[in-house]
Amino acid sequence: MMALYRYRAVDAIGHVVKGQIDAINEFDLEAQLKKNNLDLIGARPVKEHDQTVSKLARRDLINFIFQLEMLLRAGVPIQAILSDLRDTAETPHIKNLCANLYEKIDSGSTISEALAANTGIFPELVVNLVRAGEATGQLADVLQEVVLSLKWQDELISKMRQLLMYPAFVTIVVGSVVIFLMTYLVPQIVGFVGNMGGTIPLQTKLLIWVSAAFVKYWWIIVFAPFILLLSMILLAKTNPQFKRQMHAAQLRIPYIGPIIKKIILARVSDTLGLTYRTGIPVLDGLVYCSNISANVIVQEAIDRARTDIANGSSISQGFAGQQLFPSMVIRMIKVGEETGDLAGSLKNISYFYNRDINDSISRVQALIEPTLTIVLGVILGWIMMAVLGPIYDTISKLKLT
Repeated sequence: MMALYRYRAVDAIGHVVKGQIDAINEFDLEAQLKKNNLDLIGARPVKEHDQTVSKLARRDLINFIFQLEMLLRAGVPIQAILSDLRDTAETPHIKNLCANLYEKIDSGSTISEALAANTGIFPELVVNLVRAGEATGQLADVLQEVVLSLKWQDELISKMRQLLMYPAFVTIVVGSVVIFLMTYLVPQIVGFVGNMGGTIPLQTKLLIWVSAAFVKYWWIIVFAPFILLLSMILLAKTNPQFKRQMHAAQLRIPYIGPIIKKIILARVSDTLGLTYRTGIPVLDGLVYCSNISANVIVQEAIDRARTDIANGSSISQGFAGQQLFPSMVIRMIKVGEETGDLAGSLKNISYFYNRDINDSISRVQALIEPTLTIVLGVILGWIMMAVLGPIYDTISKLKLT
């Protein structure tokens, strides 16, 4: 366990320095002080810190692995790397993580074993890639591949968030405008129309009914979508069949569904290429591909393809039988198998999907803006017709004297 030490030390000219610092033990404390040209006089632990890190931001993880890769490639010993990263860490999470890894490796664990002990920080795929790198003596190269993959996945997640947040924002804007019209503006206009007397047309009666429903039950209308969404999420966690149906429907959403599928398949092809390039067998790589796929339909297709490949089919035949990838992607995989450059083909597939995803998101965003204008125009047009219709009828019946 890491502890916070209160220490007394002396500098080069004999001045006594007091302070507090995190360290694994007194030997580690003394080593840290030596780097600052201080000699330890005495120290005592103030309190212990739990070194277990249960969560780490994706970008912090990418930055940590990148620094690890660069320093290993430069020939710096792993314990020296972790010690330096711990001392220069900008966040307590990174500091505790480095201290945890340092302690485990100092106790005899391998790097992969130390990473595996930090459950929730390093994915199982990363741990196994590091283990493969240790076995082949190409750990720095493997870590470089991991960094590139994590960066690419971070971009995909950002694109997914961008894809989903924009329609959500548009929906909130349209909903807010409708609620304002129905609860504030329409009741005032309808009151004016009612005082004019005369026959109220059907569309005006419908507007009055909708407005009254919004005024009386606005809290149901506002919170019902969130309650419905939460109920669906909870039901999907407890009912596998419902989860499967919901994931199938997710891929059928107009415009958005195909993009979601492309993002999932892009991660699959990138993961399969990463595992293949680092020496992990294809069948094991497909297990990781299935695990990182958030959609049950895609997971089932990958599992069936893996079974076919295990029974003697080629990779291209296994995927073609599931109709998971487009025919062009299947041909690229087949060419890679025939030429012996499957890793290159999978990398090209990732590039193809990345470009296609960017184009698809741009098209959807360009489509949403005119759709918002049309929806608002229809709502305002209906309100105007429902309100101005009775006024026009009343004015037309007036007789000039």
